[in-house]
Amino acid sequence: MTEAILQVEDLIVRFGSGRSAKTVITGVSFDLHPGETLSMVGESGSGKTTIGRAILGLAPVSDGRVLFRGEDIGRADRAQRRKIARDVQVVFQDPYSSLNPSMRIEDILVEPLAAAGVRDGRRRVHGLLDAVGLPSGSAARYPREFSGGQRQRIAIARALALEPSVIICDEPTSALDVTTQATVLELFKDIQQRTGVAYLFISHDLGVVQNISDRIAVLYQGAIVELGDAHQVATAPNHPYTRKLQMAAPIADPARQRERRLTRLALNQEADVV
Repeated sequence: MTEAILQVEDLIVRFGSGRSAKTVITGVSFDLHPGETLSMVGESGSGKTTIGRAILGLAPVSDGRVLFRGEDIGRADRAQRRKIARDVQVVFQDPYSSLNPSMRIEDILVEPLAAAGVRDGRRRVHGLLDAVGLPSGSAARYPREFSGGQRQRIAIARALALEPSVIICDEPTSALDVTTQATVLELFKDIQQRTGVAYLFISHDLGVVQNISDRIAVLYQGAIVELGDAHQVATAPNHPYTRKLQMAAPIADPARQRERRLTRLALNQEADVV
């Protein structure tokens, strides 16, 4: 496997100080390789989004290190951090609030290019729209004129504008219906095949990430309890908490779903004592 592009070493994230301090990430370590999708899965409050925010510099790194291409992000100066920010982009959960409603799509896509000093940004807009499957005429419209799935495509196009090496995908399909989820996930896979971008894909749904991931890390109470090959983790998990997530994924057979419900109750009790 190629050398890791992103390395997280013994990451601790703590909010507050003194007796009121709360540690939400407790010594997490993992790496991400070029062209790979590593998914971080866990329930709300497990810490997966906080890890993404720490990588982006939006949450404190209380201890440990976050390395991008071997460079410690936490110790980077302003110029280095700006360079890293170009190479590490993010797609947020809610396509409705992540786009400025008062801006045309063209301006939304040009904005990160202009901030990075790219002079021919407007010439790139149609190519970005084409890359996410939207017609060039979309550039003159406003976010309110698009569906949720189309807005998320625009958010993905914005993330691609600076040709990043890594995109942090923070629950990017959870606000979408099942059919739209599937098409957006296929878009992510297609973009990766064309560009070689690496994804850190954050989700609460083990079933959603199974087919898009190379590896899956399962978070429980701020720690990784299982990390391995995506198929192995999703279909034959070792940790009780991972098995709980597996059982939570809906299936079409009512009888099997009832069996899963009973099994999940037992796993809830087991996971709580691990």
